[in-house]
Amino acid sequence: MFTDTHCHLNRLDLTKYDGELSGAIAAMKAANVTRAMAIMCDFAEYDEIYNIVTTFSDDALNLGMSVGIHPCEDLAVLQSATTERLIETATSEHVWAIGETGLDYYWSDENKQEQQASLARHVYASQVLKKPLVVHTREAKHDTIDILKAEKAEHGIIHCFTEDWDTAKKALDLGFYISFSGIVSFKTAQTIRDAALKVPMDRILIETDSPYLAPVPKRGRPNEPAFVPYVAACLADLLGKTPKDIGEMTAKNFENLLAQYS
Repeated sequence: MFTDTHCHLNRLDLTKYDGELSGAIAAMKAANVTRAMAIMCDFAEYDEIYNIVTTFSDDALNLGMSVGIHPCEDLAVLQSATTERLIETATSEHVWAIGETGLDYYWSDENKQEQQASLARHVYASQVLKKPLVVHTREAKHDTIDILKAEKAEHGIIHCFTEDWDTAKKALDLGFYISFSGIVSFKTAQTIRDAALKVPMDRILIETDSPYLAPVPKRGRPNEPAFVPYVAACLADLLGKTPKDIGEMTAKNFENLLAQYS
């Protein structure tokens, strides 16, 4: 029922599962998580993520992956993400999306120009392959929207949304979906909740971004895809729905996103 649209399956803290990813997979199924997209941040991760996706997908759990370079990677890694390499790497049917890409000026603004160039190349790869773009933005909302608009990006996800309604509206107007993580449940996240109240129901997605940003009531613990129902529960309280409603709605929204160019 629940879809985790953004998780880092190769980076999970598996201590409580005796180091076995199979334990986290079993927990996902027990939590009624039936689909998840594993996110790539560096070409060096591709083989590991691909093996996870192909090994653990079954009738109860549909796993896919993305291909992309995170904006916080170092200069050489950012420059390695040529359009040609992105397209070549992302042709498999197991690759559902391009990213995560984007802009992050919070951790470093030294590579601003290369982050921007990398984002533009990811947009083009997304357009060529007709696969959605997964966008990360932190303290760079204006540049992010400007580049998406300039490059005519219209098919993708603003992941782990942490901005205001104005930014959400601009992304929605471009055709993007807005994905909420556990941050929406934090006490300090009223601006994000205010935006969530205005996002059209058919454009909302949910994610964990695990192993980061565990939602309340798991905050402070290593995050995992099995916790995505807590994100759904927070949005359900906010929107006057049930967690099941949110799970089914966001799962359908993700299906629509993937099918947009099918």
